Amino acid sequence: MATRRGFLTAAGLGGMAFCSCGMLRAAHAQTPGPSKLPVRVAGQPVRSIDMHAHCYFQDAIDLMGAEAASVLPPVKGVPEHFLAQPDRLALRLQQMDEMGIDMEVLSINPFWYGKDRETAAKICALQNAHFAELRAAYPQRFQAFASISLQFPDLAVKQLDDAVRKQGLAGAAIGGSVMGESFSSPRFAPVLAKAEELGCVLFIHPQTQPELAKRYAGNGWLSNTIGNPLDTTIALQKLIFDGTLDRHPGLKVLAAHGGGFLPSYAMRGDHACFVSPQNCKPEIVLKKQPSEYLNQLYFDAMVFSAEGLRHLVAQVGASQVVMGTDHPIPWEQHPVEHVFSTTTLSDADRIAILGGNAARLLAL
Repeated sequence: MATRRGFLTAAGLGGMAFCSCGMLRAAHAQTPGPSKLPVRVAGQPVRSIDMHAHCYFQDAIDLMGAEAASVLPPVKGVPEHFLAQPDRLALRLQQMDEMGIDMEVLSINPFWYGKDRETAAKICALQNAHFAELRAAYPQRFQAFASISLQFPDLAVKQLDDAVRKQGLAGAAIGGSVMGESFSSPRFAPVLAKAEELGCVLFIHPQTQPELAKRYAGNGWLSNTIGNPLDTTIALQKLIFDGTLDRHPGLKVLAAHGGGFLPSYAMRGDHACFVSPQNCKPEIVLKKQPSEYLNQLYFDAMVFSAEGLRHLVAQVGASQVVMGTDHPIPWEQHPVEHVFSTTTLSDADRIAILGGNAARLLAL
């Protein structure tokens, strides 16, 4: 393995690219800002953990062939192509210090679900190997969610097992569906069972819905602004209403972007089968009210306002919320301040959200 000094050179992760970290820091000051570490609550240091952060690896993207150009998100500061530069990792760590983040749990939003088995396997193998190298070189700063080929569940089971048992990764990042097919489908049951057996986390990171492209067209990037949280909402509701969480009660599911729209209107689902029983399946009898399942799911705190975080905690409990930023995409650049500005939180709540809950999930 490469040393820290040569980590991003050809001897190390030569195909690594940290999203927008190669930019000229358009969203940041040109000179380094002060480190905000360690984060303290009531004078005591707290290990802060960001469970929603991203990076990409160019050698894996290259395997997409003609589709490679559409892999990277169309956001501020993300170049079309990446070249391995030794300063990128240093810049990433500097930005984490400035944000008050001790550790990032990295992931890649799945772009390989439509590929054939061999190609998908190669993409995931490269990404997981790179994640494992990065984690090994900087164990106090980085952990990662593995990439798995969910369109081939038998392959995904082995990938997940290897990633957790052999490479030390924290679980897997999955989309909101697999090419429109919900995780509640029986064919994905072996993957969920494996995650439950391993006690690892499945991080749901949404994608948009192509069938709504015409409605989303126009101003405001609605395919993301509305489409991504809607995708998460649908994924979670399917896990609840199809009885998947009853069949896998030990499953650890983390939902990006505060769980989409679900926590804001969860109790509507409690009335659905009473109001319209003909739209509910009599053979599926849930063990709890639908809204109660939110208390066994986990959510990142990327809801942008103190009122949003207050409501999320009121709905799901402080024990179910972790920090998330989407870094280096500049959605949430002040995650620690966001937690402290929510005055309804107790010190114990803040400690839990800043890193305690994540440490428990990651078994740190």
